Amino acid sequence: MRWYLTGVVVSGFGTTAMWLVSGIWVKSLTGSDGLAALAAVALWAPVLLGPLLGTLADRVRRRPLLVALDLGAAAVLPLLLWVDSAGRVWLLFAVLVLYGAQGTVHDAAEQALVATVLDEKRRGAFNGLRMTANESVKLLAPLVAAGLFARYGGGPVVLLDAASFVLAAAVFALMPVREARPARPPSRNWWRETAEGTRLLRASPVLRPLVATGAFTMLLAGVNGASVYAVVDQGLGRPPAYAGVLYAVQGAGSVLAGLFTGPLLRRLPERSLAALGLLLFAVAAGVRALPYEATALAASGTIGVGLPWVLVAVITAVQREAPPDAVGRTAATTNTLLFAPNALSTGLGAALVTLTDVRLLLPLLTLAGTAWAACLTLRGARRGVREEAG
Repeated sequence: MRWYLTGVVVSGFGTTAMWLVSGIWVKSLTGSDGLAALAAVALWAPVLLGPLLGTLADRVRRRPLLVALDLGAAAVLPLLLWVDSAGRVWLLFAVLVLYGAQGTVHDAAEQALVATVLDEKRRGAFNGLRMTANESVKLLAPLVAAGLFARYGGGPVVLLDAASFVLAAAVFALMPVREARPARPPSRNWWRETAEGTRLLRASPVLRPLVATGAFTMLLAGVNGASVYAVVDQGLGRPPAYAGVLYAVQGAGSVLAGLFTGPLLRRLPERSLAALGLLLFAVAAGVRALPYEATALAASGTIGVGLPWVLVAVITAVQREAPPDAVGRTAATTNTLLFAPNALSTGLGAALVTLTDVRLLLPLLTLAGTAWAACLTLRGARRGVREEAG
């Protein structure tokens, strides 16, 4: 699957560059902080339609779908070359919504393809390497994008992103994968097929607690992310730009986490890895309340390790537990349940930071996360005992 990882890295580079530049672009044209923030909302909004969009990944072969999605994105992106004034910002928002919808279907098709072509023992390691590849790209792409935009404007970034999608489409097209044509569902009712992903998650005793853990972790992560500037200012006495250092250390931790995910999943069940990741994140969030630069850096790196372990554990379990003909919609529904709480809690966190001292708020995250991780571990132990008894 080296071809697949290459496609992920190439398209991820362009996506990360566009994600950063979109907000800067809106701000430079309109001068509005609110509209600039809405750029990120436009990109993430389609994830709320994940159950509906993910059904497409189960109706067709996944590799041709990935090629078509990448070529479609490459064709739409050049429309942004006409965005040269505040009056045309609407076009940027429209393209960002389409971009987000493309990403939602693309991610569901990727996860379904991995579940189809890789055996169970290799999926955890592969998902970890995919996480490492994505996080590695995020360390470089923002610097390239910011430099291009500052020097030449948004046009070169748009063309770079479009070129990355063309190259990713070529990589996916050349990938040596054999896929059977998906079986036609008994019912051609799109809404009924969409609901199947939700039903599978609710009915699975393995997936239900794992997805709930992932959603709760991302809920806490949104509050934690909203507090970063308060940590930098009130706790460390540093300028706001120092937040970039903390994010870079967190990204390095995520790169490291991906390398160890495979070996860990060969020794631990997904539930245990998710509990461990949540525990690391929760403890590190509380440590960030300490007014020391060394502890802040260590905590950021630990958060970078803990969060990916929770997400990879959930993704790997979905790929194993979901029926082959329903992996796409189940994965898309899972992504909606994981990332919608993060978007909502980021706004909640912004309000809490203005009303509550971070030295009190962050330890509360530690208590909540630690308690959840302990409950997940105990429930897993009891379930293991029941299975042995049975």
